[in-house]
Amino acid sequence: MGRTREAGCVAAGVVIGAGACYCVYRLTWGRDDNEKIWDYDDDEDEESSDITEIGVETGRGANTGMGARARLQGDSKGKEEVGVELKSGPDGKVEVHSGAQRGGGLEAKAKALFSTLKEQASTKMGKVARLGTISGTRTLAPSLPCPGGRGGGCHPTRSGAKAGSKASGKSKGRARAKSTRTPATTWPVRRGKFNFPYKIDDILGATDLQKVLNILERTNDPFIQEVALVTLGNNAAYSFNQNAIRELGGLPIIAKLIKTKDPIIREKAYNALNNLSVNAENQSKIKTYISQVCDDTVICRLDSAVQMAGLRLLTNMTVTNHYQHLLSYSFPDFFALLFLGNYFTKIQIMKLLINFTENPAITRELVSCKVPSELISLFNKEWDREILLNILTLFDNINDNIKNEGLSSSRKEFSRSSLFFLFKESGVCVKKIKALANHSDLVVKVKVLKVLTKL
Repeated sequence: MGRTREAGCVAAGVVIGAGACYCVYRLTWGRDDNEKIWDYDDDEDEESSDITEIGVETGRGANTGMGARARLQGDSKGKEEVGVELKSGPDGKVEVHSGAQRGGGLEAKAKALFSTLKEQASTKMGKVARLGTISGTRTLAPSLPCPGGRGGGCHPTRSGAKAGSKASGKSKGRARAKSTRTPATTWPVRRGKFNFPYKIDDILGATDLQKVLNILERTNDPFIQEVALVTLGNNAAYSFNQNAIRELGGLPIIAKLIKTKDPIIREKAYNALNNLSVNAENQSKIKTYISQVCDDTVICRLDSAVQMAGLRLLTNMTVTNHYQHLLSYSFPDFFALLFLGNYFTKIQIMKLLINFTENPAITRELVSCKVPSELISLFNKEWDREILLNILTLFDNINDNIKNEGLSSSRKEFSRSSLFFLFKESGVCVKKIKALANHSDLVVKVKVLKVLTKL
C-alpha cells in the first residue's frame, strides 16, 4: 500500500507540473501572437475543454515501472502530447520526457492549438453579429383579397428569414415561403358599393315602387338589377301592388330583362312576372312576351332554375283558356321535357299540360303531337303519389276530351307516334293503369278506379 500511494502522489505531482508549464506558455508565447485570443466567451470554454488522461502501469519485480501520459485536447485537430515516465527505484528519481511525436517540439504544437482556438473565437463573434441582424417585414400576400372584399380578410406573409447558423455551418432554420398560386375560384370584386334604399322584404307604396323601377331601368349593374327584381317580385305578391306596378309602367321594364344573358337576372325577372300574372289585367300585358318565355324555357339548360321559373310563369298564364293557343306549337317540346326532366320538372310540366287538357278546343292539336313512347313508364307504381295522380289526371282529361269531341272515329288521321295512339289505341296505358289498382296508397287506388270506370 505504501508504494501504491507513493506512486499516485508522484503522478499527481507530474500532472500539476505539466499544467504549470502550460500556463507559463500561455502567459509568455501566446500573448505576443494575439492578445484578443483570450477574450472569447465562457461558452467557448465549455466547448473547448481540456481532457486529461492518465495511464498507470504496475509490474512485479525489484524495479516497478509506472507510465503516465497526460494529453491536452481542444476542439481543434491540433494535439499536444506530453510523455511522463515514472521510475521507482532505490534512488526514487522521476524523469519527465516531453516532446512531439513528429518534430517541431512543444512550441509548434501549442501554436497550432491556439491558432485553432483563434479561428473558433472569430467564428463565434461572427455568429453573434449575424444573429443581431435578423429582421423581417410583413406584407400582404398578392393572391389574397384585401379587407372588405368578398371571400375574407388579409393574410400576412413573412418575407424575412433567419440568417443565423451554428459554428458547424448548417442552417439553423429554413424560411417557409407561402404559395402565390391563384385560387381555383375567384370572386368578382365590385368597383363600388351601392346602398339599395329598401330591403327586399319591405312592403312599398306607389312612390317607393316608382323609385325602384327608375333604378332598375337606368342601371346596368347585375347586382342592383337582382336586388330590384327581388324587391318588385316580393311586392307583386300583394294584389294592391300588382295594379300599382302595372300602372307605373313596370311590366315592360321587368320584361326587358328576360332578354339578358345572365341566368340569375332572367330567373328573377320570371319570378316577378309570375307573381304579377295572377292579375287578369296583367296577363293581357304579359301575353306579349309569352312566346319568348316559352322558347327560352325549352332551350335553356335542363332542370335549371331559369327553366323552373319559366315553367311556373307559363303555368300561371295558361290557367285560363285565353292564351293557351299561343303555346300550341310547343306541345312536343313539353312532352319531351316531361320524359327528360327530373322529378320537379316532371311535376311542373304535368301541371302545365293539365291546364291544356282542360280546354277541349285544343284537344286535337294536343293528341296529334308526337311524344316519346317512354312516357308509358310514368304509369309505374314505383313513382310517388304526386307523379301518379298527375299522370292519371292527364290521361283522364284526354280520354274525356276524345270522347266529347268525337275523335275516336277519326283515328286514322293520327300517327303511331302521336299521343292519341299512345293513350288510346295501343292499349298499353290501360294495362298499366289496371296494374295500379292494387297500389298501397289509398288516394292513388281511388283515382285508378275512377279512371277505369270511364273506359
